[in-house]
Amino acid sequence: MQNMIETKDLCKTYGNRTVVDHLNLCVPRGCVYGFIGPNGAGKSTSMKMLLGLVHPTSGSVRLMGQEVTEQNRIRLLRHTGSLIESPSGYLHLTAQENLQIIADLKDVKHTEIERVLEVVHLTQDKDKKVGQYSLGMKQRLGIAMALLGNPEILILDEPTHGLDPAGIQEMRALIAGMPEKTGATVLISSHLLGEMEQMVNRVGIIHHGKTLFDGSLQALRKHSQGDLNLRVLDVLKAMPILQRRGLPTVQKDGVLTLPPMPDFRLAEIVQELADSGAGVVELIRHTKSLEDIFLSLTESTQEVWENEQLSL
Repeated sequence: MQNMIETKDLCKTYGNRTVVDHLNLCVPRGCVYGFIGPNGAGKSTSMKMLLGLVHPTSGSVRLMGQEVTEQNRIRLLRHTGSLIESPSGYLHLTAQENLQIIADLKDVKHTEIERVLEVVHLTQDKDKKVGQYSLGMKQRLGIAMALLGNPEILILDEPTHGLDPAGIQEMRALIAGMPEKTGATVLISSHLLGEMEQMVNRVGIIHHGKTLFDGSLQALRKHSQGDLNLRVLDVLKAMPILQRRGLPTVQKDGVLTLPPMPDFRLAEIVQELADSGAGVVELIRHTKSLEDIFLSLTESTQEVWENEQLSL
């Protein structure tokens, strides 16, 4: 499957400050890709480099299989729509009038306007002045502007930011269905993994400008195994067996807490405990939420980053 967006060792520095540090992302055709990181992680700068709004210090960007150069940048970006930071628009004009201006700038026929209004569910409100729109409606209008010209790539920078719960839910449904409705591959940024879980199928996690993870949601969930709680009748019989296997064990009120392990190893331990007469009563495997995985990834990287700063 062709990668619609690909970066290789993408870097951006301002003086002595590195904002994006050897970023490597792969966004396959037809997916909704969640680009996730804490505020200040380098997401917006990375997206601006994809769009040619910021020039990389080093590294490369490929769009639709072609490396972006000064010679082909404009041609490739004609196939890309974007909503970066706050949605723009003339507040004293209607949505229809705003879209007509953008269509003329993009050299797109006005017949396209009805299609994009329908995609973002603004057909009924197209004759309202944008100044009367809620924030969620303005965000959807910004996406409609980005969709004019039927782009193959859609890049959205935190489109749910500032929306109320109803607006977030509506935006989720809109973005999740975008590849099927429009054929576009979507790259969407956020600082909240839990918010993205319901609308993306691939994820890139960035922190201090570095790639921590790039892959499918399914692959990310493989990091979700948490501790095991094992309740036994005789802790004194169980402890030597676990210690002999080199397992760090915490014991409280007859419940032993064990680290994550493969199923086959866990089965061996349970069998040995049962044979010893320790009496296995209950086994509970805890699962981390995606938000917990995100926090553990970024917190461990934060510690490494702080140590690097101290050594400078």
